[in-house]
Amino acid sequence: MITVNPDACEMAIPDGIFRLEDYTSSKARWCSGCGAHSILHAVKQLCNEQQLPPEKTVFVSGIGCSGRFPHYMKTYGFHGLHGRAFPVASGVKFRRPDLHVFVITGDGDCCSIGAGHWVHAIRYNMKMVALLFDNSIYGLTKKQTSPTSPMGTVTNTHPTGSVLPPINPIQSTLGLPNVSFVAQTVDWKPAHLQATIQKAYAHPGLAFVRIVQRCPVFMHDNYEPTVKDPDAITVLDHEKGIKLSEKELAKFRHVIDHDPSDIVKAREVAELVKKTLPIGLFYQNKEAIRYDEYGAHNMGISIPDRMKAIDHLMDRYAV
Repeated sequence: MITVNPDACEMAIPDGIFRLEDYTSSKARWCSGCGAHSILHAVKQLCNEQQLPPEKTVFVSGIGCSGRFPHYMKTYGFHGLHGRAFPVASGVKFRRPDLHVFVITGDGDCCSIGAGHWVHAIRYNMKMVALLFDNSIYGLTKKQTSPTSPMGTVTNTHPTGSVLPPINPIQSTLGLPNVSFVAQTVDWKPAHLQATIQKAYAHPGLAFVRIVQRCPVFMHDNYEPTVKDPDAITVLDHEKGIKLSEKELAKFRHVIDHDPSDIVKAREVAELVKKTLPIGLFYQNKEAIRYDEYGAHNMGISIPDRMKAIDHLMDRYAV
């Protein structure tokens, strides 16, 4: 008879190794079935795999259902004003380049009141990951038309159906100067969601990821056909893009080869949304100028030298 010592089967985890629960704060209070739960889990997985120190990681959000995200991560967080996630995150990264910065924003927060900041954040191209939670509705304020709501969507602000064509966040971002990373994924394909966030984190500049997200309360009919129809999604595949295992890739009927270094082609592929939902890496340029690298040139200045520089500047205005 063989006896097994239970203690011999245990593996001690060294100090300094972060577990998944080390990134978990309070219980998420989003509605049951909300796609944000999937995104939260994927981000925690990324933090765990990359062993990001919680005290060196920052999540900045604006207002909306997505704005609750920093409350659910046991890291530093800043729940900012409506549309102001990007400037706050940019300020953090500019003076603390040692921190891992994530921007959490929604379709209203980013594409409406925060649209001006969205434009310039892309242009500044600071090293951070920007996740756009796009459920095509103002969910927190109970069903108003958002900039990405499809035409004809019945909402409290358009009871007979929205009348304007929606913004295409991918196409819009690809048209901005100094853009360096644009990708799209969906909350109900966990393997692709995880691979996309990993690819975004590894990018040296600002990685903009639009996540098509389900809202089970106010937009429950919007993406259900896409979820159920295997023909509704087209995967962008390339050796430079977001790689899936052969098993995962085989789950999709439509796969096209797309080189993410070709921005002209990326803009063409972004228009596929009129016929199908393209997911994958549209564009990446690792050589784009980064404003945080420019701002870091004086990070090593001592306090006495800073005071000397300030006094020198103020002396210019002495009367």
